[in-house]
Amino acid sequence: MSSLNEEISKRRTFAIISHPDAGKTTLTEKLLLYGGAINLAGSVKGKRTAKHAVSDWMEIEKQRGISVTSSVLQFKYNGYCINILDTPGHQDFSEDTYRTLMAADSAVMVIDGSKGVERQTIKLFKVCVMRHIPIITFINKMDRDAKNPFDLLEDIENVLGIHTCPINWPIGSGKEFKGVYDRNSKKILAFTANNGQKEVEKNEISLDDPSIDDVIGMYHRQDLFDDIELLDGAGDDFDLEAVRRGELTPVFFGSALTNFGVEPFLEQFLKITTSPLARETVDGIVEPMSDYFSAFVFKIQANMNKAHRDRVAFMRICSGKFEKNMEVYHLQGNKKMRLSQPQQIMAQEREIVEEAYAGDIIGVFDPGIFSIGDTICSPGKKVQFKGIPTFAPEHFALVRQKDTMKRKQFIKGTSQIAQEGAIQIFQELDAGMEEVIVGVVGVLQFDVLKYRLENEYNVDIIMENLPYEYIRWIVNKDVNPKELDLASDTKRIQDLKGNHLLLFTSNWSIDWALEHNKGLELREFGTDW
Repeated sequence: MSSLNEEISKRRTFAIISHPDAGKTTLTEKLLLYGGAINLAGSVKGKRTAKHAVSDWMEIEKQRGISVTSSVLQFKYNGYCINILDTPGHQDFSEDTYRTLMAADSAVMVIDGSKGVERQTIKLFKVCVMRHIPIITFINKMDRDAKNPFDLLEDIENVLGIHTCPINWPIGSGKEFKGVYDRNSKKILAFTANNGQKEVEKNEISLDDPSIDDVIGMYHRQDLFDDIELLDGAGDDFDLEAVRRGELTPVFFGSALTNFGVEPFLEQFLKITTSPLARETVDGIVEPMSDYFSAFVFKIQANMNKAHRDRVAFMRICSGKFEKNMEVYHLQGNKKMRLSQPQQIMAQEREIVEEAYAGDIIGVFDPGIFSIGDTICSPGKKVQFKGIPTFAPEHFALVRQKDTMKRKQFIKGTSQIAQEGAIQIFQELDAGMEEVIVGVVGVLQFDVLKYRLENEYNVDIIMENLPYEYIRWIVNKDVNPKELDLASDTKRIQDLKGNHLLLFTSNWSIDWALEHNKGLELREFGTDW
């Protein structure tokens, strides 16, 4: 039992969140570099040299230079076993990020030093607050001209409503970026420019070192001394419990691109964050150190390996130990099974795992039996984790295949991509699957759907945008949607589980439906909420 506790206590599982282009994927790569998982960091922007971020594995991600799907990356560092969940920054893929945050114990929030808090950061931050996830902030791109650091802290506090405590402090920015002052050791870590592909050498000097003016310059020294006095006098004190309750965010400054400040950040982060946290079930709490295995599915990804046409279900282990070929119980399927080909993933690279522990993320081959939110546990335990929310789509399109001979591939492709949670599929009442209504949270998901159907399923599609903006599930099971008195711009549809829904173009149409159909109950979220 002690070895089980020891292994679990080494685990750290966190998500990296940010607004697009704040440098999240670059920071992820640099953490892998220090963990020895990769030897050379590839620039996310360097498309001409065919270098792409390790965590971006889909062809469309490499072409556009953005992350459109969450990646799972594991590496070892200083005795810790670290699981990074690298999430899409683009708002059109925020639903994937929301689900991924369900599998994380803490989050790293990456902020662009020249822009401060941006819109998508606010959205993701609110999800973390809702779940009381500890948030650690990395203010990136200090090697470029940045806002005043006090303004950046004020921005975080005012916009996000969380207290800040800087762990280090920047000395200049852009061409004048000289390094950071570490408030714990009371030493300056001087910045040495490199191409960011290798680890940075440490160059520490104390505040009373006579060479300080040569290293950072007289003006920067005076500004630093003034800033330190202000921080020590007026700033929030570091409070570990407040951090773990999600009320205070430790703030680090650095540059992921040039590798500066990444390793000190990683070292401090591991001290601040906890080992895997207890998880809520329908009947109570599951402790990670429990002697039985339990996990939930938070992501499904098809065709990670194009040659094998496979489907992988990603599971967050919540308690106990997983062993290859062990018998488990799939709660929703109500049957015992053996998880096939358990793997740990480095983006597209895979490694078969013999064992894994609470906090780890494993991928298992899915023949089509798992859904997002499913619980898997040791036989005889039958725990059930709370479901993962299904968000209401905001954009809709009518989709059909160009070639009617490709009907089978079309149905398979749209169904599988829907099971991953990337899109939601609806049908007209009493209609088949030759033509479906696709709902997405962000319009860029339509591009991904089209791209993936063409490249992974060899199906060309015709897509017509629909004018609807609101979707509501009909709660009353005894209501026949055909008999409802509805406005002319309202559409009656059903989902793949046979639940009845209504599509509306305006709030006025929703009000009309409720006023003209007494007792009608509508819900904004899917039944898996």
